[in-house]
Amino acid sequence: MPSFESLYQEYPCSYNSPLSCDRPFQTAQQIKGAKFCLECGFPATLPQEAEIKGSQGTYQIASFVGVRGLGRLYSAIQLKDKQPVIIKEYLLPNRSFNESETQKRKETFKRVGGVSLADSRIQNFRLVETKEAIADQKGERCYLITKGIESSQTLGKYLIEKGAMTSSEVREVLNQGLQTLQFLHTQKLRFPSNQTQLGITHGNINLDSTLIKVENNQNFSIYFCDLAIWENLFIPPIISQPAPTRPEQDLESLGLLAFSLWVGRTTNFSSNQPLDPRDNQQWPDTDSHLKQFIYRLIRLETPFESAEAARQALLELPKEDRGKSSVRSSPGSQEIQKRFPMPLLLLVILALLLLGGGIWYWLWGRKTDSPNQYIQWSRLVRNFSEVPNIPSGQFTYTGEKDSTWSYILTQPVDNSRLGDLLTRPKSDATATFDYKSVLSSNVNNPIQSIEEVQTSKKDFAITSLVDNITDKLAKKSVAYDGLLVFVAFNKRDSNLANALGGQINLEQLRQIYTGKITNWQQISPKLPNLPVKPFAPTEPEAISKFQEIVLKNAPQDEALFAAKVTKLDTTKTQNLIRSEILEGRSTGIISFGIISKTSTQCTGYPLAIANGKNSAIQPLFQRRDRRSINPSDDLCQHDDYYVDVTTFQSYPLGYPIFVVYPKDSSRLPGGSTFAQMLTTRQGQCLLSKVGLVALQPMPDDINSYACKSVP
Repeated sequence: MPSFESLYQEYPCSYNSPLSCDRPFQTAQQIKGAKFCLECGFPATLPQEAEIKGSQGTYQIASFVGVRGLGRLYSAIQLKDKQPVIIKEYLLPNRSFNESETQKRKETFKRVGGVSLADSRIQNFRLVETKEAIADQKGERCYLITKGIESSQTLGKYLIEKGAMTSSEVREVLNQGLQTLQFLHTQKLRFPSNQTQLGITHGNINLDSTLIKVENNQNFSIYFCDLAIWENLFIPPIISQPAPTRPEQDLESLGLLAFSLWVGRTTNFSSNQPLDPRDNQQWPDTDSHLKQFIYRLIRLETPFESAEAARQALLELPKEDRGKSSVRSSPGSQEIQKRFPMPLLLLVILALLLLGGGIWYWLWGRKTDSPNQYIQWSRLVRNFSEVPNIPSGQFTYTGEKDSTWSYILTQPVDNSRLGDLLTRPKSDATATFDYKSVLSSNVNNPIQSIEEVQTSKKDFAITSLVDNITDKLAKKSVAYDGLLVFVAFNKRDSNLANALGGQINLEQLRQIYTGKITNWQQISPKLPNLPVKPFAPTEPEAISKFQEIVLKNAPQDEALFAAKVTKLDTTKTQNLIRSEILEGRSTGIISFGIISKTSTQCTGYPLAIANGKNSAIQPLFQRRDRRSINPSDDLCQHDDYYVDVTTFQSYPLGYPIFVVYPKDSSRLPGGSTFAQMLTTRQGQCLLSKVGLVALQPMPDDINSYACKSVP
């Protein structure tokens, strides 16, 4: 199943993930009757007390629960009998699905949304029971109404909260899971359309499509949900559609799920890559029989013929070593217990833990990394060479002259220029990607690159200016860019950055860049009595984003900006600040620029930015203490600070950079392929090294093992 970040790229979500973003929920909370997110136009969540009418009754929304798989969950009641239900809302947003695709998928959903035994028997095979599948006739939503067990915890969340399962618990998960698969694969089942079929596959078994219900803090039951036969209907057509699964693939998926539960994580902590079950060191050593059984499930050894055969073999497995399983010990640890009395052993262990914890805190400071924040990173394709189905051909793509992309292609990286590395990113493929920038004839509307793609003069474009693309074009975000606002920075007491407290808000910026604030004391009497001297960079793309975010594209403010602000190359502005400082003069210069040009200098201090009453956000972090920078830091030590990806995702002046390409299936998919390569781990590392911001947190930093290990 695709990740949240790969879905609905047609919607310019600030977090690059409209489905899991909280803005659609906030819109529904703040504006009664709102149907679409105010920021990007994605369908808003359903409001409380909204009613959904189906053939089996009417259901009233109680509250929004969250997101799972490809849908949003709500707690609700059936009005007729006041029985609780869970509603899973699936979306067919009109920018991602055309009218024909939407209608076809709605009809299919109504036919296949849910299964039951064909002979109407009521048996608990731990499959979430569906009441009915409803398709909104005029809207872009579908609803799966299910019984209350749906509100149980997913195994993914259970793993995060509880940690690894014991081998006996993993055996029970397998026992129940295989029993359910045996039922699915062999029983005669009925769909909502009354069509019957002998056996189906699940096709979507993972930690988030398996629920766990714990009873008495000890016994538990697992339930499968989100079958691929209806879940996959809501994958946008621009994304590769999953192939139909076979029963043996269900067994393999269950085996991988069991492996993750037993190990207690999905990622290798040392490499931050997905755990590889072929790596013997990753396995617990508490139950060799269970390990051998899972090997067969995941087809590393002789596979099972069916779920029934696998379950029979599981029931016949010898019991695990209870002594090992209960304390997770090895033969070496048993010898230690003989040599040291238990109380003394516990004291030694406690002392070592405290010592280790102190050393770790001293080394890494207050900001710690949670392994879970790297889940999305671990799911990325590793490098260019592993990207499949590269089309042959010579592709020409474009971007605005003096844009961020035009600049970063000239930057050195890994003993070459980025542009040279990306011309032929996969050496064994006969595909080349040549970049030709274009200069817009209208400086106030610098989107000539999009026009080049729409008229088929270029195969695709890379830009951050995508507000006005037509429905014939698709876009995929490949990184974040942003603007840093900077003021003069020196070590004197009159330091303007220090006087501002290292921050400024968007409204103050608007007033400065429209001429309403002309002296720094208009912001605060505590600031120096200095005239404000606003500058802007020369890149049309950067100016366009500043006008969009800070000036809100207000024509009057844009006219004042054009009349009152001097445009100067970022490097020249920094040199001007430096010369005034060297001459002993206090300077009131303020300017802004793209990250790749402003984050590696120390003449100007990049201010934290506040939006409204929200706290100011500083995306640059001091590496040693893992904290945001402040005006007392020496920014001339360039290796000592970096852009924190997680923090940057909330930064008011940040925005995505997109690959924009035609949806026309008759044309070779050069754009979508190039985007796919840029969103591999190798691609994200390269973009980070030249001043863009990765789409997801990466382990440590761009010089870490995560990037060094990628060829």
